[in-house]
Amino acid sequence: MALRLSLRELEVFVAVADQETVTAAADSVALTQSAASQALAALEVGLAARLFDRVGRRLVLNEYGRLLLPRARAMLDAAQDMQRLFDSDSALHVRVGASSTIANYLLPLQIARFQQQHPQARVELMVGNTADVVEAVAGFKVDMGYVEGPCHHPDIVIEPWQDDTLVVFTAATHPLAKAPVGFSQLAQALWVLRERGSGTREEVEHLLLPHVGGFGEVIEMGHSEAIRRTVAAGLGVSCLSLHVVQELLDSGQIVAVPAPLPPLQRTLNRIHHKNKSQTRGMEAFNQA
Repeated sequence: MALRLSLRELEVFVAVADQETVTAAADSVALTQSAASQALAALEVGLAARLFDRVGRRLVLNEYGRLLLPRARAMLDAAQDMQRLFDSDSALHVRVGASSTIANYLLPLQIARFQQQHPQARVELMVGNTADVVEAVAGFKVDMGYVEGPCHHPDIVIEPWQDDTLVVFTAATHPLAKAPVGFSQLAQALWVLRERGSGTREEVEHLLLPHVGGFGEVIEMGHSEAIRRTVAAGLGVSCLSLHVVQELLDSGQIVAVPAPLPPLQRTLNRIHHKNKSQTRGMEAFNQA
């Protein structure tokens, strides 16, 4: 069967999907507006389907366009990797998404090892909560992701990466810093937690609610660093990765709450799209 589309047409399609105008898309792929319009029109003729709806001055993906987009991104990624097949390390390029705890406290060491092993390689790191990273992987915006929470997306492959320990902690001067602390006291406490959609928040609820039953008042913050500093200043109780709070535990500014909780363990996962081919950059990064 003869091909009725080209990689250039797919490149223009993805650019229009990202930029939402042909003019901006043309600039991003170094084409004239006329050439970009012709490429998009040729793709729609070859597929016998309209891919965008016009909303004002914007071009917005319709159901056919949304169906094509992840496949187009995957094909372009594979073509770029093929183009770099015989290049040196300077051609290695990996796009990584990571939830904030992993990005700030665990991944920097791996990135450093990768760059030391491949000095000319490029790493792009996108930081968000677990939901953001899953969305980026599902949309082929990043090559792979590292997440703290569960992932239920049907197109995502999940691989255990490493284990992590969560700690319930408070300021050393807080009333709950002294034993014994019962579950009812934890339930009535002021909690400072990550926002909903965060993997840490989901895991905290999964591990603690069977024992505590519920949280009293909750203050939500979008960053673990803000949480640990706020709690260390004397406000409430929280639960974060040991990697995040180890420094403050060692200094004595915070303490683990002396409650009869079991060990709070979770698995951190590496994820990629099931249709994503393993590029040389991904393989090198995973081995770093």
